[in-house]
Amino acid sequence: MMERFELRGLVEGRAAGETLVVMGRLSFYGEVDPEKGTLVDGRSIAGKILVIEGGRGSTVGPYILYALSRRGLAPSAIVVVEAEPILVAGAVMASVPLAAGLPRKVLESLRDGCRAELESKPPKALLAIECSE
Repeated sequence: MMERFELRGLVEGRAAGETLVVMGRLSFYGEVDPEKGTLVDGRSIAGKILVIEGGRGSTVGPYILYALSRRGLAPSAIVVVEAEPILVAGAVMASVPLAAGLPRKVLESLRDGCRAELESKPPKALLAIECSE
């Protein structure tokens, strides 16, 4: 069953793909390999809709996200519970659609591999997610 959520669009764009869920906040500097487009646990973020609680600092993070984009290894979109300025800067630099305001309980119920579509037209965004049983 497809669920839909109205979110706050921060960076414009449209994307569709599988979800990649990271519980907690993510720092692109030190927790994402810019050469491989993988998380420290080995999961690839390339082309995925990255669903996270939010970003976690390092001013180098936007440059990592930009480098991932230049290499074709960036996520196709990022959806967060709470956005912070460094993540927004990185999404703008990398032209990765970004939306905030995902309910925390939805984040906690998601898993990798769900089908998702995001359309972000600031100040609004629409996220549709379908997870198979």
